Amino acid sequence: MPIIDVNGNDLHYLHERGKRRQQRGELAAPGPGVAPAPAATSTDLGDPARPAGAAPTLVCVHGLGTDSLASFYLTMAAPLAAAGIDAVFYDLRGHGNSGRPARGYTVGDFVADLAGLLAALGIDEPVHLVGNSFGGTIAYAFAAAHPDRVASIVTIEAEPPTQPWADRVGLMLENTRRDLGREDTYAWLQKTFGSHYVRLSRLAYRRLQETSMADEIPQGPLLDLEDLARIQQPVLSILGSDGFQAEDPYLLQSVLPDCHTVIVPDQDHSVLVESHRRVRDLTIDWVHRHQAVGVPSGEGA
Repeated sequence: MPIIDVNGNDLHYLHERGKRRQQRGELAAPGPGVAPAPAATSTDLGDPARPAGAAPTLVCVHGLGTDSLASFYLTMAAPLAAAGIDAVFYDLRGHGNSGRPARGYTVGDFVADLAGLLAALGIDEPVHLVGNSFGGTIAYAFAAAHPDRVASIVTIEAEPPTQPWADRVGLMLENTRRDLGREDTYAWLQKTFGSHYVRLSRLAYRRLQETSMADEIPQGPLLDLEDLARIQQPVLSILGSDGFQAEDPYLLQSVLPDCHTVIVPDQDHSVLVESHRRVRDLTIDWVHRHQAVGVPSGEGA
């Protein structure tokens, strides 16, 4: 189990190398059991053939609470490698097999961990970030703080850390901490989702009780409209039609300079779990298209 010290805390990570292609522009064959990307449609984002040169690096940032690197690793590791993409998966502080300090859970702390992890792994080229839920929030904050370190961004049911976001997530964390302290909540979870989710929820409750996570995460630092306007990297926002941004799914497109939105029908906030093949194919196409830093997302889309 690879563990690395980052900012005085142990981070659990996996660094998977993509299969190299033999010829310029040649696509790697999919691995066993991995379906090839579908033919382009109106929602596809261009030719998936990546430019020649060094393999792109994708960093996967998971969500809050019950999540860990497993949600990305189990659904995307093999297809990413088959597509010639180097991928880094890691457990956020307080999650999975990473360390659990009592304090240090602002968005800024998570951004510093990501920067420290890349430095410790010797990754100095701009990376592509894919973040699920709170992981996407970290991706936006990282791009704002380290614009030269980011080639592109893919977020799944995620928002930047703005004041409205902080208000909502603060209330959500407060309610979660209250509800997970009641046994009738676990009885409902058992009936609805099964024993595995109950176990994860009990672990999440323990994290909320033993750390300052619920109090610190809404503190930011937060981004305003001017900060968002300075995020020049191309952004792909993948949303469920019934997810947290269902009321205004194109809001990010109105405040980010270069944002493309894909809405997955009949899905809620659990897009990564329920539609992982769709998310995988969109992500691989996006990374191949934007491997060359500075390629505008609207070109040919």
